[in-house]
Amino acid sequence: MLAMGSPTSGRTSTTCNTLLRELQQIWIDIGESEVDKDRMLLELERECLEVYRRKVNEAANAKARLHQSAAAKEAELATLMASLGEHNLHSPTQMEKKAASLKEQIAYVTPLVEDLKLKKEERVKQFVELKAQIDKITAEVSGYSHLINAASSLNLEEQDLSLRKLTEYQTELQTLQKEKSERLHVVLEYVNEVHSLCGVLGLDFGKTVGDVHPSLHGTGVEQSTNISDSTLEGLERTVLKLKTERKVRFQKLKDTVASLSELWNLMGSTKEERSNFSRTTWIRGLSEMEILEPGVLSTENIEQLSAEVERLNKLKASRMKELVMKKRSELEDICHKTHIEPDPSTAPEKSTALMDSGLVDPCELLANIEAQISKTKDEALSRKEIMDKIERWLSACEEENWLEEYSQDHTRYSAGRGAHVNLKRAERARITVNKIPAIVDSLISKTHAWEDEKQKLFLYDGIRLVSILEDYKLARQQKEEEKRRYKDQKKLQDLLLIEKEAMYGSKPSPRRTSSFRKANGYHANGNGSMTPTPRRKSSGSPNAELLTPRSYSGHQNGYFKEMRRLNTAPLNFVAIAKEDTISFSSVCGSEPESPPQVRT
Repeated sequence: MLAMGSPTSGRTSTTCNTLLRELQQIWIDIGESEVDKDRMLLELERECLEVYRRKVNEAANAKARLHQSAAAKEAELATLMASLGEHNLHSPTQMEKKAASLKEQIAYVTPLVEDLKLKKEERVKQFVELKAQIDKITAEVSGYSHLINAASSLNLEEQDLSLRKLTEYQTELQTLQKEKSERLHVVLEYVNEVHSLCGVLGLDFGKTVGDVHPSLHGTGVEQSTNISDSTLEGLERTVLKLKTERKVRFQKLKDTVASLSELWNLMGSTKEERSNFSRTTWIRGLSEMEILEPGVLSTENIEQLSAEVERLNKLKASRMKELVMKKRSELEDICHKTHIEPDPSTAPEKSTALMDSGLVDPCELLANIEAQISKTKDEALSRKEIMDKIERWLSACEEENWLEEYSQDHTRYSAGRGAHVNLKRAERARITVNKIPAIVDSLISKTHAWEDEKQKLFLYDGIRLVSILEDYKLARQQKEEEKRRYKDQKKLQDLLLIEKEAMYGSKPSPRRTSSFRKANGYHANGNGSMTPTPRRKSSGSPNAELLTPRSYSGHQNGYFKEMRRLNTAPLNFVAIAKEDTISFSSVCGSEPESPPQVRT
């Protein structure tokens, strides 16, 4: 058993011995063996040792905790002294620490630590206030005010909280406050200038400065004005941009007012129409810097003036368009009379499109048409001699057509009313028709001379006159050839008729004729004579119609097709041969009573 030294240990030992004896008596009463008794006594001693060992460990742990607490208090005290810069504060020496127990050491250090904590709290408040002001001004200057938070003040316990550091912060704050005052003065000057420019230009001041930085137009009491370099640069750029815009708008407004005044004078606008814009027209006599009235250079004001200028320009363009169309109509009339193709560049549709698109100034277009009119008149004067000959040629062709119609009338020699007048006209027509080849040759010669002189083709309604005349000569030759063939065929038919009469001794019954008006197509003119009406003849007829400038001008698109038809098949030899064969067979194989049929 363990020895007991203290009174408490003696009492405990007595109690333990009493209990041991009582336990042994119980074992005797029970009848336990000596081996069991020894085993149980050994277990009892082991359990007692475990209890003592546990108590010792608990006491050692308590001592370690007290030692650790004392060391922590001393470390905290040293940290507070170093942070606050307190070097004259009394602290326990090593001898005092050895003489005093751990609890005494803790009791001595704890009040010192508590005092220094209170002092640190007051010092931290001072530092927090200074740091907050410094951070705020620094953020305003740097432009990162949105990043301000309390995170920087949370680390102040790990920083220097001495009076020296506090003085440094106070000096830094004063320097920043001075810089902030200077920057605020510059910002205020910029903002005032922006406000003045926005008023003249009619812009939203709040939005303009808000685009630079929202704090420049903030209404919140807690919101600070951003005075960073970027804000100052933004305000400077804004002022420069607004001045540039003011210069551009001033020049635009000045030009618009000048154009408006010119249109007023040109269109003869009334005083009532001008009075609506009298508020703006006075700026023509001012310089850019002298314009201070709000809204004078606003977009709305300039748009109103521009709309009026556009309205007057449209009115002017409408009148100019009417004048252009009138001049173009005059040009087309002259060209129609002189059979000259008008210049397509000023055609009504093209002119209208050019004027509507704004690609051409109506004044320039009008001057161009007037120049074309003058040029056309000059050309018409140079073409007059040839045009007179063309009229003589056309008149002769009309007489030739009339003569052909008249020659086909089998009753032209009857004693009808006005027959002698048609006979006289026929004589005159033959004289005129005989002159046609000479007129055509003279026209070709004159046209070639004109083309050599002018170094360009002589066009008649867009077709070269020489081509028309050459085609006419060719067609006339073909027509004469067909007439000769037709006469030969007629002689052959007459000969066959005579042979048939000699063979059968009979004459064909006379051909029944219809009424005079229906047979020959004549109609009475004013003097009682009969004038043949025009009839269209096929190209295979011996009296095929000749192509004249009038027929060309009416069928310009089919000109080359018609020429190919005339050139490739000028005479229908196959048709004529068939007609000859049919006429001959019909005569030989017909009855005596049936007269031969002549095909025309």
